[in-house]
Amino acid sequence: MKIDRVETFLVPPRWLFCRVETDEGVVGWGEPVVEGRAEVVRAAVDVLAEYLVGQDPLRIEDHWQVMTKAGFYRGGPVLSSAVAGLDQALWDIAGKAYGAPVHALLGGPVRDRVRVYAWVGGDDLSHIAEQVAAQTEAGFTAVKMNAAGRTSPMATAAETAAVVERVAAAREVLGPHRDVAVDFHGRFTPAGARRVLAELAPLHPLFAEEPLLPEHGGVLPALVAASPVPVATGERLYGRAEFLPVLGAGVAVAQPDLSHAGGISEVHRIASLADVYGAQLAPHCPLGPIALAASLQIAFSAPNFLIQEQSRGIHYNKDADLLSYLVDTEPFNFVDGHAHRTTAPGLGVSVDEDAVRAADRAGHRWRNPLWRHDDGSFAEW
Repeated sequence: MKIDRVETFLVPPRWLFCRVETDEGVVGWGEPVVEGRAEVVRAAVDVLAEYLVGQDPLRIEDHWQVMTKAGFYRGGPVLSSAVAGLDQALWDIAGKAYGAPVHALLGGPVRDRVRVYAWVGGDDLSHIAEQVAAQTEAGFTAVKMNAAGRTSPMATAAETAAVVERVAAAREVLGPHRDVAVDFHGRFTPAGARRVLAELAPLHPLFAEEPLLPEHGGVLPALVAASPVPVATGERLYGRAEFLPVLGAGVAVAQPDLSHAGGISEVHRIASLADVYGAQLAPHCPLGPIALAASLQIAFSAPNFLIQEQSRGIHYNKDADLLSYLVDTEPFNFVDGHAHRTTAPGLGVSVDEDAVRAADRAGHRWRNPLWRHDDGSFAEW
């Protein structure tokens, strides 16, 4: 079996899919994307495809080594995301060729169902309680929310109090037996994060996600040591080497993204590395159905898995949603806040190719918002 063709599809709301076809008719799908830079990743996939076409698709590890290391300049979000999507597609082909789900090829399942959480916004107080209630009524046992919207370089007393007020509103609806995770999105300075994490502790968040920007990793050990709330991070880290100092800093939860951190091959290794440090795995995935399907294969096979992000109803999705490009939506039929394990081969989802090709004709030009402080200076989004 040889790889015959690699195609990419720019599909709303902000995703990029890739399709890898073999000369025996076996097709694999992946999701290589950097949100807001999808066109750039598309070009990177085209470059990597020059190597892949004509190769045996089942030599997944060898291809991963070549795609990540054969270029003199390595790493970074664009290349790592291009590799990630192609790696997903190769695992999808392997599963279909062997007639097994990917998690079976990774050593077999360690659980029968995967806990997932839902997004509820959180940039402001309005509708938080209502949104949380809707998710609990849908059966979810955990939600995630933004800690804040635009935040001053040194958070004011009012801004800090507002974070606590929003999380308190969510906690009141959730009660003590459900969970709320709080996403800081790197919007706080180290000093601001230290202050607000202490204030949030009585509300018992499941974790505080990305309280610092990745470039502030040098002060992460001090923040983790001072924080009474478990710290999570990793969506903007792209491989084991970048996770190593973060795990050494003592973070409680590693959050690699299957569409950014080298795909299934590398995230499987990151999960094992995190386990050595006693950290749990919560794959980042505010993306589309292929990225989620790949994430679930890891979740079913990683012993230290904690909880899975998914994008149904997320505020980023305007023109399409998680289920828009699937022939069968059953794999994402969450019951009691869980995705149940299936035995379908490969990634376990059937992509609606006609819908994908039609969507690609329209494409998208999604860009993340540009925020500024009141004085006109740049603000973290």
